[in-house]
Amino acid sequence: MKPAIAYLRVSTDRQGKSGLGLDAQRQSIARFVEAEGFEVVGEFVDVETGKGADALAKRPRLSAALAAAKRNGGCPVVVAKLDRLSRDVAFISDLMSKKVPFIVAELGPKVETFMLHIYAAVAEQERAVISRRTKEALAAARARGTVLGSPDLALARQRSREVRGIQADAFAANILPIIHDIQASGVKSLRQIAVALNARGIASARGGTWTAVQVTDIINRDARLKSNPHQPAAAEPQDGAEPGSRTPLGSRW
Repeated sequence: MKPAIAYLRVSTDRQGKSGLGLDAQRQSIARFVEAEGFEVVGEFVDVETGKGADALAKRPRLSAALAAAKRNGGCPVVVAKLDRLSRDVAFISDLMSKKVPFIVAELGPKVETFMLHIYAAVAEQERAVISRRTKEALAAARARGTVLGSPDLALARQRSREVRGIQADAFAANILPIIHDIQASGVKSLRQIAVALNARGIASARGGTWTAVQVTDIINRDARLKSNPHQPAAAEPQDGAEPGSRTPLGSRW
């Protein structure tokens, strides 16, 4: 069978719009490789919690996927949908320049590079139109005298904490099924789970490697949400903690 590298990505603020979580992407790729005679020899997952992802430096696992593809004789990297790579034409073009073939499962293996650029251009234009319409609507609201934003700094900080907490919950929700899958395979200790996550090429919230403490954060967050789903998510360090020393999940990663 022909080797292939699987690349999956979830962007927590857009995941609901795409309809593709990690499990759905994995199933889509699995159906494709089975039908086309490929064998997945490596899987890499990027989990994003913010903007600025259209840069290879922001995608540590994509960089690793490219390197793995080259080590396997320049085999293709398979993604479920084109937007799992990017909606940005320049970013797609930069990836193509790496001389590693990409296959989009929903488009099939025979789509030319030129057509991938066309599809990316259409997606980028759609994003630009939405952005322009949003800006125009905000400008019109200002012209009518509508006060936008909140002059209350304390309220703004509270909302920021809530948003970051929601993002952390979404990240945990993406990772938890993978942890359950690892546990089902017989791995029980937190340290071993962290080792298994790293072996699967799954990055932590900051794009680094996993430790037992980080696995505990994910499990504890899930338990808290189940016990009290209406409790606001804690995303900020406690008073006295060093600013910026904690991730959205509240641990010192």
